[in-house]
Amino acid sequence: MARQRRTAEKPPPDETSPDLSTSRVCDRVRQWRKQRSWTLEQLASVSGVSRSMLSQIERNQANPTLAVTFRIARAFGRTLADLVDEPGNNSAICVIRANDATYCFRSDEVCRIRTLYPMHLEKDVEFYELWLAPGKALKSTPHFPGTRELLTVAKGKVAVTSGKDRREVESGDSVHYPVDVPHAIENIGTHEAVLYLVVITRGD
Repeated sequence: MARQRRTAEKPPPDETSPDLSTSRVCDRVRQWRKQRSWTLEQLASVSGVSRSMLSQIERNQANPTLAVTFRIARAFGRTLADLVDEPGNNSAICVIRANDATYCFRSDEVCRIRTLYPMHLEKDVEFYELWLAPGKALKSTPHFPGTRELLTVAKGKVAVTSGKDRREVESGDSVHYPVDVPHAIENIGTHEAVLYLVVITRGD
């Protein structure tokens, strides 16, 4: 689940209901592209995001997911924080709105994952909200040595596997376990499970 292992995951599908934060991202993408005198085709080639999707983003007709936003920022040699965060916001309080789709990391028939932490923070601690469909599992390869996950079940019943160990937990339960081994979260209930997941990477 930790960010270091996400490169092989399939990007989530694109969203199509722009909000205020999306408008900010759209304006910034258009501004950066014009500053470099790039065409949409050139940006598509560098970022790996389709020309049609880039065009929709710049016209504020699409809500780019976290995976798409990351590709665009990387194409310009910038960070997610540069693209997502509001300029000139010096407040000590950072708010992530429930409808801000730029923080949606994954959304498909298996699960939906939303980040609950600002992109510019150090990544030794990550915080996620996770919805897992009944009968589906979120399987992950080992993360860095010493990495652990802390999982709280808000709704439903799931089985957590870490290496050869397996435990079942349900609504109200919390569990923590090492994830420097193959691990998985499986929804063994009959309804969608709602989970809160904290990933802690041990520093050197």
